[in-house]
Amino acid sequence: MERLNRKNSGFTQKLPIKVIQFGEGNFLRAFVDYLIDKLNKETGFNAGVAVVQPINAGLVEMLNEQDGLYNLFMRGVKGGKEIQENRTISCIQKSLDPYRDYPAYLDLATEEELQFLISNTTEAGISFDPADELEKVPHNSFPAKVTALLWKRFQHFNGDPDKGLTIIPCELINYNADNLKKIILEYVALWNLGEDFRGWIENSNTFHNTLVDRIVPGYPRAEIDDYQSQLKFEDKLIVTAEVFLLWVIEGGEDLKAKLPFDKINEDVLIVDSIQPYRTRKVRILNGAHTTMVPFGILSGKETVKETVDDEFTGKFVKNAIFEEINPTLDLAEEELNSFASEVLDRFRNPFIKHQLASIALNSISKFKVRVLPSLLEYQKRKSTLPTRLTFAFACLIRFYKGEWKGEKLPVQDDAQIIDFFSKIWENSNFESVAGEVLKKEEYWGQDLTAVPGLKDHVAVALKELEEKGVEEGFRSFREKTQIKS
Repeated sequence: MERLNRKNSGFTQKLPIKVIQFGEGNFLRAFVDYLIDKLNKETGFNAGVAVVQPINAGLVEMLNEQDGLYNLFMRGVKGGKEIQENRTISCIQKSLDPYRDYPAYLDLATEEELQFLISNTTEAGISFDPADELEKVPHNSFPAKVTALLWKRFQHFNGDPDKGLTIIPCELINYNADNLKKIILEYVALWNLGEDFRGWIENSNTFHNTLVDRIVPGYPRAEIDDYQSQLKFEDKLIVTAEVFLLWVIEGGEDLKAKLPFDKINEDVLIVDSIQPYRTRKVRILNGAHTTMVPFGILSGKETVKETVDDEFTGKFVKNAIFEEINPTLDLAEEELNSFASEVLDRFRNPFIKHQLASIALNSISKFKVRVLPSLLEYQKRKSTLPTRLTFAFACLIRFYKGEWKGEKLPVQDDAQIIDFFSKIWENSNFESVAGEVLKKEEYWGQDLTAVPGLKDHVAVALKELEEKGVEEGFRSFREKTQIKS
C-alpha cells in the first residue's frame, strides 16, 4: 500500500495560509482542522493551516511526510442511531518545528492573508516563563513564541491595524484567551517592546475565550489493520473521534462574519459569554459522570455504557439529569434537554469503553464542583432535596468505605481523605457518619449539616443502601423521604 500524500491522493489544491495552529496532536486534528476542512469544502472558506509544533517533540515530521494529509474516523451514536463516518482532512498546508527551524516559524508572521491563531498546548501551556528572552530562541513557553510572532508581524507590516490576528485558544482552562493575552502583555513589558506594540496587541488583535468538547481516542493502535483496510493509502496519522462536537467561542457579529460556522451543520456557537455553556457542561456531562460512578459501581456496573443501558441505573441517571440537574440551570429548557440527550447518546457510544473505575479518581472534589451545586440550587429553588442526587451523595459516602459486599472498591484519592473516611466508617451509626462527612467544610466549602433535611436524608439513604442494596435501597429511600417531607 502506498503512503498517503498529495500526489497519489489527488488533494493537490494549494490554500493560502489563513490559520496558524499551535499543536499537531490528535485533538486539534480531529476538532479544529476537521471544522476548517468542512468550511473549505462546503462554504469556500479557502483557508490553509500552518501547524506549529509547540514542544520539542511531536508529529510534524510525520505530517510533512504525508503532505499534511490524514484520515479522520468518527464513530458514535446520534439520535439513537450508530454513525460511522470518515474523511480525508486536507486543510494543513505546512507543518513547522520551531526547535529545528525557528526562522521558518517567524516567517509565518509575514503571511499576507493570515487571520487566525488557534492553539491547544494543554492546560500547562498557557504559562509565563520569566527566563524567556526575545532574542534567545526558540522560546520555552507558548505565549513567548506567540509574542515573538506578533512582534515580527507588527514590524513587518509597520503596525498596520488591519494585520492583527483573531486569537482562539482551546486549552481546557477557564478564561483561556484572557489568560493568554495577560501573559503576552507581560512579555511585552519584560522585553521592553514599547507602548505602540502594546496598543496594537490590545486594539488590533482579538482574543476569544472558548469551551471545547469532543472525545478523541486518537490513533487506533489495537484496531489499526481494520482501519487501514478501509483506506486506499497507508496512513500513519489516522485519528478517531466520537461524532459529537461542541465549540463555544466568545465573540460578536465580527467573529461570526469571519467564521461562517452557521453555514455548516456543526454545533459551533459564537456567544457573548461561554460561562453558561461551561456551567451546562460541568453540571450535566461531568455531573452525570460523577453522579453515576459510586452509584454504578455499587450496582455492579463496570462501564458508563453499561450503566446507562441498564433499566434501573439508566433510568436513575436520566432522571437525575432531566429532573434534578437541568431545572437548576438558567438556559432555555429545549436547549438543556437537547444537550442532555446528546450526553446520553455519548454515554451509549459502543465504540468507547469508559470504565467507571477510571473516572473514580478524586470523586470528593469532583462531587463538590460538579454535583453539589445542582443539589444545593435544587433545594434553594424547590425547598426540597433532589431525591437522586441526594441518594448519589450517600452512594459516594458509602463508596469511600472502600469495600462493598466483600469486594474492594476502586477508591482513588488523597491519603488524608481516604484515612478520614476509614475512621468515620469505624462508626456504624449512619446518622453520625452523615453528620461527620457533611460538616467537613474543607471538602464541600461549607458546613452541609446546615442544609435543611440533608443530614437526615443522607442518613436514611445510607441505612437503606446498606440493608437492602442499591436498587431496593433507593426505592425504600424514596418512600421514606417522601413520607417525611
